[in-house]
Amino acid sequence: MMMNCKGQTTTPTVRPATQAGRFYESDPRALSREVDSLLARHGKKGGGCNDVAAYENNAAYGNDAAYGNVAALIVPHAGYYFSGNVAASAYARLDPERKYKRVFLLGPSHHEWLDGASVNTEADAYATPLGEVKVDLETARQLMATNDSDGVKPVFTCQPKAHDREHCLEVQLPFLQRRYQTVPPIVPIIISTNDYAKLKRIAEALKPYFTDENLFVISSDFSHYPSYSDAYAVDTQTGKAVESGDVEQFIAALEANARSGIRNLATSACGEFPIITLMLMLDSQYHVEHILYQNSGDIDDHDPSRVVGYHSFAILRGEEKGFSLSDEDKRTLKRIAYESIKERLQDGDLKEITSAAKASSQLSAKCGAFVSLHKQGRLRGCIGHFGEDVPLYEIVAEMAQAAAFEDPRFMPVTIDELDELDIEISVLTPMRRIQSLDEFQLHRHGIYIRKGRRSGTFLPQVADEVNWSKEEFVGHCSQDKAGLGWDGWRDAELYVYEAIVF
Repeated sequence: MMMNCKGQTTTPTVRPATQAGRFYESDPRALSREVDSLLARHGKKGGGCNDVAAYENNAAYGNDAAYGNVAALIVPHAGYYFSGNVAASAYARLDPERKYKRVFLLGPSHHEWLDGASVNTEADAYATPLGEVKVDLETARQLMATNDSDGVKPVFTCQPKAHDREHCLEVQLPFLQRRYQTVPPIVPIIISTNDYAKLKRIAEALKPYFTDENLFVISSDFSHYPSYSDAYAVDTQTGKAVESGDVEQFIAALEANARSGIRNLATSACGEFPIITLMLMLDSQYHVEHILYQNSGDIDDHDPSRVVGYHSFAILRGEEKGFSLSDEDKRTLKRIAYESIKERLQDGDLKEITSAAKASSQLSAKCGAFVSLHKQGRLRGCIGHFGEDVPLYEIVAEMAQAAAFEDPRFMPVTIDELDELDIEISVLTPMRRIQSLDEFQLHRHGIYIRKGRRSGTFLPQVADEVNWSKEEFVGHCSQDKAGLGWDGWRDAELYVYEAIVF
């Protein structure tokens, strides 16, 4: 029994299973068998059918361990006959013992144009043949309360028509019900706007909930209605863009596909707006893992001239896939930096060290690095290289010599100074484009500013040496490093990165 605010009894409102018997089985036992059979394909390494169109070098069923740090999934929402296998490949990565507080379901609208987002605050639960899943009405109403009160049209509303017939969220529920003994309450959100500013506002409102205690499930199919081969080509490009975690790259891929002239291509991703919303919440602690790709032609080849593509992704939080260096790696890089400087001054020998470095996957990784030289506590040279085109051990050797002999602010290092130098190396993580300073974290992130041919950067550790605010940090970089003036960063490209400093 439920009570309203006046103490009157009310009957819970349950959204019915409108897609049972259409997108999935309507009989509870048949549905349980259907979902369990799909999940079982991904329960151990090496299983699966033989008609999978692999995405790049993705071994479609070859990496099926559950992850302990899943922040979000991107899954398809077609009928289970067509996309259930791809959806199951993602749900199988969820640890069934993991206790999430709530699940945010984000999907597109196939029936109503909203120019915003609709949160279902009118349903107490969603029904499927397997039972009811509660709606977290308190959180849903909190989202509604985040709307601006300054006259700007709210981005969160509740529009029942957006939810009544919509399948994209409903079809996710049986997978959650079979994966978890008790499904956490859901927050159902339909996103339907191509206004980037509104998508940013939606992401900003959701980001406080994008934490360890919650799971986000993003519902999206990919290419619609090109031929089998065209779908594979289009979906490969779109999938790579999603994998990058870079919202700009994703939007650019969608625009490039739209301009490609590929016959019958109606969209590259019907859930592009929920995906953009998710990507706007990502930062460098997240890693996007591609799981599986198929299109409908892999399952039913009755009309290979007209197919729909399906991807699955897991967004992982933390260092599970992150780049790290052992203490031995760091010692090796310090020796390489020292010997490379010594090589220019006298007979340094890098051969033995670099031979060992070549055998290390971490030291052979292609990432950027800065080398800073200090003498008696004072800077003696600092030069670095962005990008991922040269192995790390080579970059460190080159930048050490450049810092010692090519920094125009200092005279070249002499042989008498060699043993007085302190060497600091900053190995850089890949840069990520940001849209506002809200995404920049002082002391954690370095900033890279670019406008035309002018650019400049401050490493993260610069913040530890000065007493600047975030705005002063970026202003000084814009003025002192990029030569764009104090406010030049405001219409420039901004990137952040992190550094492993030793």
